[in-house]
Amino acid sequence: MAARPARAVRPERMRRSIAEFDAALAEQMIEERQRAERLRRAAAARSRARRRDRTRKAGTLRFVLLISSIIATAVVVTIVMFQVLSAVMS
Repeated sequence: MAARPARAVRPERMRRSIAEFDAALAEQMIEERQRAERLRRAAAARSRARRRDRTRKAGTLRFVLLISSIIATAVVVTIVMFQVLSAVMS
C-alpha cells in the first residue's frame, strides 16, 4: 500500500513539470517575438539611414556639377566675348 501514494505523487509532479515547460515555452516564444521585432526595427532604421546618406551624397554631387557647369559657362562666355570684341576692334 505504501507504493500507491508514491505513484499518485508522480503524475502530480509530471503535471507540474509539464505546466512549467508550457510556461517556459510561452515565455520563450514571447521573447523570440520581441527579439524579432527589435531586429526588424533595427534593420528598418539602418535602411532609412542608408537611403538618407545616398540621397545626401547624390544631392551634393548634383550641386557640385551645377556650380561647375555655371562656372564653365561663365568662363566660356567671357572668352568668346573677348574674342568677338577683339575681332570687332581690329
